[in-house]
Amino acid sequence: MPLLMIGIFLLMTSIGKLNVDHLIGQEIGTSTIVKELARGGMAIVFIAFQRTLKRQIAIKILPKSLLTQKTADLFRQEAESAAILSHPNIIPVYEVGETEEFLFFTMQLVQGSALSHFLTRAQKNILPSKRVLPVQTTIRIITQVLDALDYAHTQEIIHRDIKPANILIEKHTQRPIVSDFGVAKVLRGEDEKHPMIRGTPTYIAPEQVLGSAIDGRTDIYAVGTMLFEMLVPKLPLPEHKSKAHLLKQKAVNKKGIFLKKPSELNLILNQDMDRVVQRATAFDPDQRYATCRDIFNDLEEYQRKYLQ
Repeated sequence: MPLLMIGIFLLMTSIGKLNVDHLIGQEIGTSTIVKELARGGMAIVFIAFQRTLKRQIAIKILPKSLLTQKTADLFRQEAESAAILSHPNIIPVYEVGETEEFLFFTMQLVQGSALSHFLTRAQKNILPSKRVLPVQTTIRIITQVLDALDYAHTQEIIHRDIKPANILIEKHTQRPIVSDFGVAKVLRGEDEKHPMIRGTPTYIAPEQVLGSAIDGRTDIYAVGTMLFEMLVPKLPLPEHKSKAHLLKQKAVNKKGIFLKKPSELNLILNQDMDRVVQRATAFDPDQRYATCRDIFNDLEEYQRKYLQ
């Protein structure tokens, strides 16, 4: 395992064990930390109360006791990437800063759950016909995510880790919100001197595995995989002993990684959906949709033809 990956793994382990009870009630800028909400790979998220605007927000912190230069850069990159963007389907960042104890940024507190929660719940349904999300719901969520990513791409920001866990579904409006820009790449910035695989194996594009150049089509691959996953009871991935084994198969299988088409696993789907998913998840980026707007348009056309 590369040294950087070992470092991040150790950080994740340390984050999981860190006692942060003393932070409850602490004032950060105009906000007061109320309670812990969640822990991720590199940071801890709290609910906070912003006194000036009398609202609850989220505050994400990276303790300096666990800091390395690389994790600090990734943390700041997440905040700065999201702060550049202003879109109703991208989580807004309010403030970035640091204290003597930690780096932090504040953002919208989304009342709801991640898309991964709804997928897991559906897949466990006792009725086989209910183990997928409704096609109409799937297209609504995916097209809004595509609109958000299309905007991010115009700002030269590639997310690089699109997956159901990073799509938050707002409870009352059912609005999907793209979050976690921790591995995003700002294309107008300097190239990485030591590129590494970043992302989640199931959704990562072949060019990421191969260390090739990436662009918006890398996010399109992830969205296509997520679309497929939402439409079928289980993604038809080949057998793999580990995440590394799956990545290796992605790097060499030029016909694509999936063993079946969506319509073979969900009989209510038209074969036009097969073509959308296959094009979005093509091995060669040049064979994929060129932009998020292109796949957005095809999904809207599918909806007009088959779901009215």
